[in-house]
Amino acid sequence: MRAGPKGSVAVAPLQFRRWPRDRAKRRERFIREFLTVPRGHGVGKPFRLRDFQREIVRGAFAEGVRTALVSIPRANGKTMLAAALALAELFVGPPSAEVLVVASDQRQANITFRYAKRMVELNPILAERVQVYADRLYLPENDATLLPLPAEPGALHGHDPSLLIVDELHVVTEGVWEAITSMAGKRPESLTLAISTPASSADSVMWRLVEHGRRGDDPSFYLREFAAPVNCDADDREAWRIANPALSCENPFLAEDGIASVRKTLREPVFRQLRLGQWVSGVDSWLPFGAWDACCEERSIRGPIVAGFDGSASGDSTALVGCTMDGHLFLIGLWENDGTPDYRVPREEVSNAVDVMFDRYEVLSLACDPWGWRSEIDAWGKRHGEKRVVEYNTGFVGRMAPATDRLYQAIVDGTVTHDGDPRLAAHVEHCVARPTPQGDVIVKDKRGSPRKIDAAVAAIIAFDRRAFHLNNPKKRHRAASFA
Repeated sequence: MRAGPKGSVAVAPLQFRRWPRDRAKRRERFIREFLTVPRGHGVGKPFRLRDFQREIVRGAFAEGVRTALVSIPRANGKTMLAAALALAELFVGPPSAEVLVVASDQRQANITFRYAKRMVELNPILAERVQVYADRLYLPENDATLLPLPAEPGALHGHDPSLLIVDELHVVTEGVWEAITSMAGKRPESLTLAISTPASSADSVMWRLVEHGRRGDDPSFYLREFAAPVNCDADDREAWRIANPALSCENPFLAEDGIASVRKTLREPVFRQLRLGQWVSGVDSWLPFGAWDACCEERSIRGPIVAGFDGSASGDSTALVGCTMDGHLFLIGLWENDGTPDYRVPREEVSNAVDVMFDRYEVLSLACDPWGWRSEIDAWGKRHGEKRVVEYNTGFVGRMAPATDRLYQAIVDGTVTHDGDPRLAAHVEHCVARPTPQGDVIVKDKRGSPRKIDAAVAAIIAFDRRAFHLNNPKKRHRAASFA
């Protein structure tokens, strides 16, 4: 079937008057009676919904549901199901149905479109009724249209969809979601259906919607998550079957040996996200999954310490982290924005914490990033010894990259421990590695991100300062004489 101008449709419209009035049952019946699998497992055979697919259809098209979100691992047939539902909407949806398939870009949106087009071609009854164009499907008997669109705000305005399918919600931005929601809900039974693997960060539209759905207090919102148990082993094959319904359903279309092969080539956090449907840290993170947690150790602080300080003038956080000479990191102080627009770091409170630290511990040195805190650093040096309070420029990659690598290797090798403070753990979890010619340095996941990393930076400074004193015992002795 070639795209291009089409002649008028001569055949009579299909009749659905005696079909169930229930929205889900109408779509299930249409798929069962008219659609053929276009490719992959079962190609050329009738499209038979599995139990988990029927569950999705019945949940999403239940009475009163306006927004549906299905979180499911890759390779579970979500794109083909989306194509089948898009076609069903053209025929058994409301008059003049408009179906929009929105994906990260036009290429991705066209994948669903091609599945739908092929399903039309495989059924002569549909083929003689649907006009196929390069950029849309059109059903003259019902004045219904299917359009694939990229996830760009400009492309989404001016539509009135009865069904809006969002493929891979995890890459959708706030601006795109606002454009989607601004045009949804105009019709009496319109539905926005998002089908996606989990996002790589909790700082995402998808995570916000998952949290909304989990609360269970919005009858117009349907959420279904397919995921392995939270604490499962990544190699647990039973967990694979729980997360991947296409692997455990009747007549499965996902192969276990295929998942096993993928497991060998993907980093564990990526495997958990994409193939186990889990929300995990570390997909883009600086540290391997679970490495930081493995270094947790409860202990008292004895002997001399060094400390790292990373400060902010206003909206960011400010952190003070200590490190014993045998390599135990502990959070001394963390001051974070409380969400108020005019928030400012409580400088006097920070200075008091520094003074308490020097009184409480045998501090060999305090290394401070000087940006925005020079006057306080000078005052700390005068009170506690200028040889013990030193500047540490975290913007100098030639210094920061080796220091970052030093702590990374210690964490991976298990030669460093930490106090398990959840605030420090959160900052470490937020770190993303940015390659430089001198090695990796840590940065936020994106510019302006609310996910702070200052305590992690302070930990790197402290651990690097420890190495300095271990390699310079005479300077360590001179610093201790100030205590």
